[in-house]
This record gives sequence, structure tokens and C-alpha cells, in this order.
Amino acid sequence: MTDNDPDDHFPHNAAPHDATARVESLSAGLSPGSSSATIVDLDSIDRQIVAELQRDGRMTNVELARRTGISAPPCLRRVRRLEEIGVIEGYHADVDASRLGWSLTFFALIGLESQKGSVLEAFEREVAGWAEVRECHMIRGGGDFLVRLVARDAAHQNYLTKRLTDLDHVVRVQTLQTIRTSLNRAGVPV
Repeated sequence: MTDNDPDDHFPHNAAPHDATARVESLSAGLSPGSSSATIVDLDSIDRQIVAELQRDGRMTNVELARRTGISAPPCLRRVRRLEEIGVIEGYHADVDASRLGWSLTFFALIGLESQKGSVLEAFEREVAGWAEVRECHMIRGGGDFLVRLVARDAAHQNYLTKRLTDLDHVVRVQTLQTIRTSLNRAGVPV
């Protein structure tokens, strides 16, 4: 076994391309986060790579390799493969929204007049174009969508709420303003 051969780090001699076969449904048009997406079976080193990058996405490949106990070339190959199969979707900076003038975060529970695919998709397309919309989730129970938005102040929040209310097919908007965020954990357990 050598550090330069990425196959040597997979249990039971499973080659890295085996994981690619297990995620073929990801390339079949399923959206990220879809419950129909195939779960990828990662070995302990891939899990450690994902965990380390969730903690610090800016670390160098050399540092990542050191932390995971492998050399840099196979580490980079593993990261690229994790990107290709959709486990790693991107790298982002965590910013303090209030320092950029976004003093309010609020959620909007949206009810639509119909659950037809065309109505749902039209709503998703519309709010995806708003810079203030940071998340949009289709939900079950109590509404159709839960949307997280940021606003500069109360007047801006009111403007955004009215804008949501005025959208085609929207019949109900209930807003919930964040008072304090005690936990905002990025990523997922690995």
C-alpha cells in the first residue's frame, strides 16, 4: 500500500470509482437535497476529509492531507472525486450579516392556492431571483414553503412580506422574525 495510490485507502479494496457508480442517480436530474438521491458510501478517510472541509473550507490541500493522514496527491484526488459525485457542492465564507447591513432575519411560511407542479415551480423560480431570499424549502404540514429572508430593517421586512403576499398563487404568508440565533451550524454530521 502506498500513499500515492488512492485505491489503497478504501476498505475491502473498493476502488474510488465504485462510489461514483453508487451515485448515478445524482446525475439523473435529481435536485440537491432530494430524498430520492442515492446515499454515497464513504470510507473513513473521505468522511474525515468532508468533516475537515466543513470546519475549514479554506485549508490547503497539504494541511488537509496532514490532518487525514495521507499524502497530498491522493487527498486532492479524493476531494475532486467528492466534488464530482456531488458530496461537496461548493465552498462558502461565513459572514456576519449585520456587519453588511442585514439587521433582520425572518422566515415566511407560504401557502399556495394549488400544489400543481407548475404553481410550485413558478413560486420557486420567482423567489430564487430575490437576493434577500437565502433559503427556500418545500415543506409538508402547515404550508407549502418555508423561506428564510434577510432584511435591512423593519420597513424592508414589511416590503418583502408584501411582495411575497402579492405573488401569483400565494394565499397565505405568515412571518416569523428571528430574535436571537443561538446555533447556526453549517454542514451535516459526518
